[in-house]
Formats: sequence, structure tokens, C-alpha cells
Amino acid sequence: MFPQKRYPLAARAALGAWLLLAAAAAGAQVAGQVEFSRGVGFAQTAGQTPRTLGQGLDLREGDRLTTSDGGSAIIKMQDGTRMTVRPNSELVISQYQFKENANDNGMVMQLVRGGFRAVTGLISKSSPNAARVQTSTATIGIRGTDFDARVCTRECGQESQQLAAAVARPNTVVASAKIANAVGEVFALDTAGQRRRLVEGGSIYPGDVVETLPGARAVLAFRDDSRVSVGSNSRFRVDNFVYDEKNAGEGRFLASILRGSVRALTGLIAKADNRNASFSTATATIGIRGTGFDAVCEDASCNNVTLWTWLGSIAVTPQGTTALQLLQSGQGLFISPQGIQPVLNAPPMGDNARPDTVNIPPKLFGNQEVSDAQEGLFVFVRDGHIEIATANQVLQLGKGEAGFAGNNGDTARPNNIPKFIDFDKIPLPNSKNPLLVSVLADAGVKQQNQCK
Repeated sequence: MFPQKRYPLAARAALGAWLLLAAAAAGAQVAGQVEFSRGVGFAQTAGQTPRTLGQGLDLREGDRLTTSDGGSAIIKMQDGTRMTVRPNSELVISQYQFKENANDNGMVMQLVRGGFRAVTGLISKSSPNAARVQTSTATIGIRGTDFDARVCTRECGQESQQLAAAVARPNTVVASAKIANAVGEVFALDTAGQRRRLVEGGSIYPGDVVETLPGARAVLAFRDDSRVSVGSNSRFRVDNFVYDEKNAGEGRFLASILRGSVRALTGLIAKADNRNASFSTATATIGIRGTGFDAVCEDASCNNVTLWTWLGSIAVTPQGTTALQLLQSGQGLFISPQGIQPVLNAPPMGDNARPDTVNIPPKLFGNQEVSDAQEGLFVFVRDGHIEIATANQVLQLGKGEAGFAGNNGDTARPNNIPKFIDFDKIPLPNSKNPLLVSVLADAGVKQQNQCK
């Protein structure tokens, strides 16, 4: 018999700890897989040997993904989230839990350096706070989104300098309004019939129907400074909204009150030309005269509606007639299919605040100068809603918007979309042929069908 080899106590403890880590890693839930890789990259669990990023490689909670110069990888998570990890990047799957239809699903990732392009899946759609990405500068709150993120030092500015011949696009807010305040469950139904959850900072577009469940309410802040407070169990539709701050008189603001209660304060479009702003119900059209008013539907179809003016005046035209009723501040009217009658007292509005008393968060729409060479976190949203939160500020981004969080904690919406993002050659995570895209990009050929 050979004598049994004895190890020092410290060595045995270290070996035991390593075995425990290995056992935990082996039993951990598979968080996702590598779908595509190019160049050199690794995934490593703490205490484990690095694994080469290659198609089919399982990824687990706690894995640290790194790519070298020229390396990239597309990963697919169990909930359908897809991410392209860019070259020279480091991304940690800090927390990941997903089971279909479970109410405690969650995803937390840490972007240490570099960047990624992402199309998020079921986790971010299930709850507004279920998915986020942490960086040293800010936390990215994901609201069911298609977006890019880059932690920039000097390399981002250098990339943009190499694109000197390219023209930077204006960083335009395309949303008609954003949610300035929300309580309870609020949703938007778009023209295609798709329903999405709205939280503070969420965008509203022309054709969207805003729906509040019983006990919920929301305040909408429009780009022309109009504000609409939507009460509990209500439906409000933005029929048309066109606004250019340099020419407010050519704007349009048309909306419909479909159910429940609304309190409205009109903005710059109505002030520039009151013929270009109006609200409608099933039984009346409400013309604006520089106005604050309430509308309360007495039935589910809003055939019976009470109107009350608390600022300026409104001109009310019952449907099917040309008769016009002018209501000054402190006057009201009840309209039904059977006729109209004056109202002496304002209708009860419950917790539905007058919109002129609600504080509107800063930076919902404004832009400022931000150089592509600044260091910090840049985010571009192709679709959906992103929240960038630092210790000092919060910035809300909607479809087509770029945002920045500096190392000092300040946030901003740059005047232009950064060139290094807008002209990124790295394939999107849902690219049908990422290898071809990569090869063409190396050859200097830009894919014309690549979504921005």
C-alpha cells in the first residue's frame, strides 16, 4: 500500500471551496447560450477555468464574458433576450432567474467595459423593474426594449473621428408625450393593437390609447407643454399630434376622451392657433381657447359627459349640430344624446390632480451639447423605453433617442446621435447572418437594411 498523502489544512479548505463552487456551477440554471462568436472571447465562472466563447456554449448566472479586440459574440438568454457583446468588452451575468409565467423573474447584468447591442425578451416585458444593467456610471432600467449601450473612454471619440465624412443625425424626440406621473397599472394600446405597460417616462405616440385600470391614474406631459391628467378606469386617445417648437402655429393636437375622466391644460399649439387643438367625446367636440378643463364620462361609452372649465374658456359643439356653447372659467355643461343642460358645480375628480399642479420631471424632452469624445455611458434606443439613473439624476429615453450619463453623475440627451453608435458595424443580435454582416463591415460595406 502506498502511504496516504496529507495536505495542509489551508490547502484542504481551498480545495473544498473550489469543489463547492464547481458543484454550484454545475447545478446552476442555464441562463443562455452563445449563438454566434467571432474572434477570441471567453466565459468564466468564479473559480472555474475560462471557457472559449463558441456556438452552443451554455452560459450560467455569475459568468463573466470577455471579448478581445476584433472579437464579438451573440448570446441568447432563456427568456428570449439577445445581445451582441462588442469587441473589447466585459459583461457579467450577475443575476438571472427565469421560469415561464413566474412572477419573480429577473435579470441583472454588469457592463464593466465596452458595450453591447440588445433586443430584450420576456423578463423586461413582465415587469418594469425586472431587468437592468449596471455600470460604474449609471444603471440602465430596461422596459422591453431594443437598444445599444457603450461605456466610453477615449475609443468612442476616436471612432467618431474616423467617420468625419458622415453626417450626424439630430437626436429628435418623436414621442408626442411622456408619462410625467403614474400610479397603479397604466397601459398604451397602439394602432397595431399591441398593448404595452407604461411607467413614468414612458412614451405616447399618435394613435395610442392610454388606458388606466381601476385605482390607477397618469399625467401626460406633451412636447408643446400641454398636460393631460387621466383618471381611474379611463381611456384617452391621442388622435393626432404634430409640433415644431420653431413653428407652433402649424402644429396639431387632436385627442378623444373615450371613457372615464380627464383633466386637460392646453399648451403652445392652442396658444399659437386655437383652431389647431380640440378634444372630442362621443357626443361633443371641445374647441380650445387657451384652457384648463375637466371632462367626466357618466357611462362606459362616454355618451353622457360633464364638462367644467377652470381656466380660460372652451367652445362646445354637440355632435350632429352647429350650435356652439361657450363656457368661461367656473362654468359647466352636461351633454347627452337627449340634449344639453348647464352644470352649477364642478364634478368630483377624486385623486385625479389638476395637471397645472403636477411637477413635471426635468429633461423629459430637452437636448444639450454632448461631444462623442466625452467619457461615460451612452445609450441609443431603437425601440421601447430606457431609464438611465445615476446617483444625481434620471433620464428617460424613448424610441429613436440617445442619452448620456457622465462620470460626474450628470445626464443629458445629446443634440445629435453619436456617430460611433449610429454607424456601428457590429451586427445586431437578431441579424439573420451575423458572419456576413461582420465580413462586409470589415470590407467597408454598410448593410442598408440594418435597422436604426
